[in-house]
Amino acid sequence: MRTPKIRHQFLMSEALSAKLDALAAKPGASKSAIIADAVEAWLTRRASNELEDRFSMRLDRMTTALGRIERDGHVLLETLATFVRYELAIHAPLAENDAAGRALGRDRYNAFIKQVGRQVADGQRSIGGEGGL
Repeated sequence: MRTPKIRHQFLMSEALSAKLDALAAKPGASKSAIIADAVEAWLTRRASNELEDRFSMRLDRMTTALGRIERDGHVLLETLATFVRYELAIHAPLAENDAAGRALGRDRYNAFIKQVGRQVADGQRSIGGEGGL
């Protein structure tokens, strides 16, 4: 069953006409089909925002990922703050003249910083990664 077709007449530049002739010279192509496809594509693009169609899914995924990163950052920050508050509440401060206790604390802190540095440099994770808790 053939669809009825309506004849249209229009003008185009010589350069554009030459390009159309070259395209229509290929086997299986006709000027009418090329122009009909071009008009259909142009009208379809005008009906929808092409950039939005191309990038909306990707932007939605990126927005979701950024939301998870932000949430995870808040969880980590709250966890650290709660841990620090707990540690400060259960441990008495060192006396001013307790040089041995301060030296031990400094050594433990330096060992902690080195361990964190190694794990970050190696890409290791203590929680949620391979070998995690």
